[in-house]
Amino acid sequence: MERPELSITVQRAPDEVVFHLAGEIDVLTVTNLSTLVNEVLAEPPARIVLDMAGVTFCDSQGLGTLVVLSRKAQHARSVLALANVGDFLMRVLDITGLRSALMISSTA
Repeated sequence: MERPELSITVQRAPDEVVFHLAGEIDVLTVTNLSTLVNEVLAEPPARIVLDMAGVTFCDSQGLGTLVVLSRKAQHARSVLALANVGDFLMRVLDITGLRSALMISSTA
């Protein structure tokens, strides 16, 4: 079985950090995502955006990580928002009831 990949590109601005994600958010890739977001939260910007446009898959571990990172951002007095959420992921968030637990914006 081929190892799933998650490509993460970071774009920084004075009040915002955007993570452009491409690939799969799952049990094998969430550690890297968590590490990068936690590093940014050490000196939190006003807003952290996870641009989900390139995300092709998200498992339960990925969903849980998104919720945990959102809560960590809140505690750090920052906002974590998901942008460009695809139809498949929006359906998963609706089915699991997590849509209301995450901030979702239309664009990054």
